[in-house]
Amino acid sequence: MTLTETPLERNCVVSGIGQSDIGRRLGRDPLGLTLDACYAAIKDAGLRVEDIDGLSTYPGAVGGSPGFSGAGAYEILDAMRLKVGFYDSGVETAGQLGSVMKACMAVAAGLSNHVLCFRSVWEGSAQGTGGRKASGALTQYASGSMEWLLPFGSASAANWIAMFAQAHMHKYGTTPEQLAQIALNSRKNAGLNPNAIYAEPMTMDDYMSARMISTPLRLFDCDAPCDGATAFIISRKELAADLDCTPITIEAMGSANHDRATWDQLRDLSRTIGADAAAQMWSRTDLTPKDVDIAELYDGFSILALLWLEAMQLCEMGESGSFIEGGQRIALDGELPLNTHGGQLSAGRLHGYGFFHEACLQLRGEAGARQVAKQPQVAAVAAGGGVTCGTFLLSTRP
Repeated sequence: MTLTETPLERNCVVSGIGQSDIGRRLGRDPLGLTLDACYAAIKDAGLRVEDIDGLSTYPGAVGGSPGFSGAGAYEILDAMRLKVGFYDSGVETAGQLGSVMKACMAVAAGLSNHVLCFRSVWEGSAQGTGGRKASGALTQYASGSMEWLLPFGSASAANWIAMFAQAHMHKYGTTPEQLAQIALNSRKNAGLNPNAIYAEPMTMDDYMSARMISTPLRLFDCDAPCDGATAFIISRKELAADLDCTPITIEAMGSANHDRATWDQLRDLSRTIGADAAAQMWSRTDLTPKDVDIAELYDGFSILALLWLEAMQLCEMGESGSFIEGGQRIALDGELPLNTHGGQLSAGRLHGYGFFHEACLQLRGEAGARQVAKQPQVAAVAAGGGVTCGTFLLSTRP
């Protein structure tokens, strides 16, 4: 249930969007990529750098695996010489888009008029010439929850998310062939995206013959590390009328967590905390799941997209496998186009922000060859998995 009569996020719009170059291994300075995206978003909104009075990012200048963060808040504040009334970064939040939620709250609270949000990665280059594990850090002392995971070889999100897939298959009868449709749909859409990492056609045989990563997840169930940055401007709604932009309304957002803050100790491993976040989002709007025209749902691993379809109430709980069977329903010309840019499985792991960016492009009718034919007006966006989940409902309806 909403705690205010009119959700305060409706005082906010997305006034500008921007992206840097996107590539598998660009070998570029990650701060430079971040600045490219930030300046592009400011220009897209019709603003000047001096108009930006807020900054919000995920995850900030944190440790962890190389390439996970391309720049922190302080670096961008300094590089762009910003004077802000609000700034924030951090990893313990409602998914990657928690940073965008905090931007909305800053605008609604009157701390800022135009908040610059950004997320940048350079995981592709960080791997060097090695495989994905080359950017990991498996030879370490375990602490926190990892004390209970590393001794058993459960060192990767692939292992943790594989448990969700196993649970969903066991409880609901979801099949590998159904799961494959997420990867196949993403690859087909990526073929129309000039910035996608992997655009070559993929067949069911290609998917099934790929090596197993963590049962039942195969190679093409895992997202593609890359380099790139994405940025948005969240502006006060009444100010957008004076800007040279196509504003997109923040209809509702959700960040609730009613479960344990862990990946492996949830009450039910066939669902994630995303169901709590989505339920809160729907309580803050008169729109319903039937009003959603497109869905841009996190697919760090393919099973997460299935869980998000259920969490966002776009299909019944436990029925996401049958919902996507055959792939037509989620295709660009289907009843619910899903991950229209290719998702993270094929377009590249921009870690949550890519879905928000694609939703804005589609709502503005600017997605090029992959533009959904029937102009969408309502987009459901979700990012995160397991314990880190956040949701948005974006709209261009009057």
